[in-house]
Amino acid sequence: MQVILLQRVAKLGQMGEVVNVKDGYARNFLLPQGKALRANDANIKSFETRKAQLEATNLETRKEAETIAEKLDGQTFIVIRSASEAGALYGSVTARDASEAATAAGFTVARGQVEMDKPIKDLGIHTITVVLHPEVAAKVKLNVARSVEEAELQASGKSIQDLAAEAEAAAEFEIAELFDDIGAAGNDE
Repeated sequence: MQVILLQRVAKLGQMGEVVNVKDGYARNFLLPQGKALRANDANIKSFETRKAQLEATNLETRKEAETIAEKLDGQTFIVIRSASEAGALYGSVTARDASEAATAAGFTVARGQVEMDKPIKDLGIHTITVVLHPEVAAKVKLNVARSVEEAELQASGKSIQDLAAEAEAAAEFEIAELFDDIGAAGNDE
């Protein structure tokens, strides 16, 4: 099916282009979302008359998105989840969780604006993309931890595995000292 794009669509084209797409993609996504019109003579004429207005609206929303992106870019949001000792989450952190964390921090981010390749399934700091406009995106970080204190430690650069290894080494050192003291006491007799 041929459609006229009313806005830039990633991996498809720019505003005003007439492109061929699969029927289902056009019927189920592009047309209901208002991102395209069927490419027939009446719609092409209608688009030509509205083109200047659409470009002005697009420029306005893009400028608004750029100002929000400047504030949002580089922000870190903390997400508290329960996890195993090895750092694997019981469940996962999804786009909904990311949008809720951003909203709690005072930003208006919809779930559909958050782009994640796959759900986050382990503790740590993860970078995700927030698409505010088809031409504007911001990178934010999600600090996934079991507690606020753990999140602060992760933010300072220490991973959960490093902390666990340090605690284990300290415990082994104390046990070794204890056995040395017992062995030295046995030699005194």
